[in-house]
Amino acid sequence: MAHVRIFSSDFCPYCSRAKALLQARGVTDYEEIVVDGKPDVRAQMTALTGRTSVPQIFIGERHVGGCDDLHALDAQGGLVPLLASASAS
Repeated sequence: MAHVRIFSSDFCPYCSRAKALLQARGVTDYEEIVVDGKPDVRAQMTALTGRTSVPQIFIGERHVGGCDDLHALDAQGGLVPLLASASAS
């Protein structure tokens, strides 16, 4: 399975939705980086993504975006192939 990294917050319902979708698609092991109370980590996330909101999700080296972006990718049928192709590289 692809390496998945998610910047998240413990108090974010969108983060919970994104993680639930990833788990439903077979992602059982992902790197979660919690930004709560860590302005330096949030700044790193913003520098990487250009966005300040959580979640911010990476599959392999690709920045997928946030929860809505992840759900849209899945609805278009692109999430499972991305997870498969990222794990092959």
